[in-house]
Amino acid sequence: MTRLAIVGNPVAHSRSPQIHARFAAATGLAVDYTRIEAPLGSFVATVRAFAESGARGCNVTVPFKGEAFAACTRLSERARRAEAVNTIVFDADGWFGDNTDGAGLVRDIALNAGVALHGKRVLVLGAGGAAAGALDPLLAARPAALVVANRTPAKAQAMIERFAAGAARLDVQLSAAPLEAPGADFDVLVNATAASLQGAVPPLPAGTLRPGALALDMMYGAATLPFLRWARAQGAVARDGLGMLVEQAAEAFFVWMGQRPATFQVLAELRREVDAQVEAAAKASP
Repeated sequence: MTRLAIVGNPVAHSRSPQIHARFAAATGLAVDYTRIEAPLGSFVATVRAFAESGARGCNVTVPFKGEAFAACTRLSERARRAEAVNTIVFDADGWFGDNTDGAGLVRDIALNAGVALHGKRVLVLGAGGAAAGALDPLLAARPAALVVANRTPAKAQAMIERFAAGAARLDVQLSAAPLEAPGADFDVLVNATAASLQGAVPPLPAGTLRPGALALDMMYGAATLPFLRWARAQGAVARDGLGMLVEQAAEAFFVWMGQRPATFQVLAELRREVDAQVEAAAKASP
């Protein structure tokens, strides 16, 4: 039995145990995946105790991805540039940290949404850990241009400097912009901010998105309703982050177990559950 967990605060809402239980059943592997709520200020001690109990690894969610990055003795290149870790492997050499968020995002866009990123204009909103975790895989898909827009442009500029050399090698135009003036005619928008948690929508000018563009919020569930309505009003195809959640989980499962589970059925089942909850929330809202 391989013991795994997701560590965060809060973490009771996490759907990761259900997702990994389905992956384990599909692959025939014995996995025990649970939730662990780490007290603020005690992340490392909490994870160390779990590791010393014989566990294989853990996922890390808010607000601990930065602490996980600092605590790992070895890092994948995508985690190093993101400066955030969401997947840890415990082994004899210490903690190995990876970041599967961006890979999950790109797989969801390409496989589930059916949008090819190559040659497209991509806009990423936000300059925090979520945005940083997405940049390496987004750049690897070789869009024509990728713009990071943030309320504080200097923060976006500082972040993209870590990725500038890779973007140049891939011949991708990488730049930073203020949120209120990011540019126009984008094919794909990724909302990597936490604005949806406050029911806010991006203050973007008209013409930011091309008709039929894909607008994806990394959040999922009822909190994304304002963003999804806003995106559709812009003539975009609106998508939440549920597919990203499932795909990044599959990437983490591969890192731990060496097998990549199929995601289509898991996502379809989860989509039905979440859509039913969102529909109920929409009916209850004024």
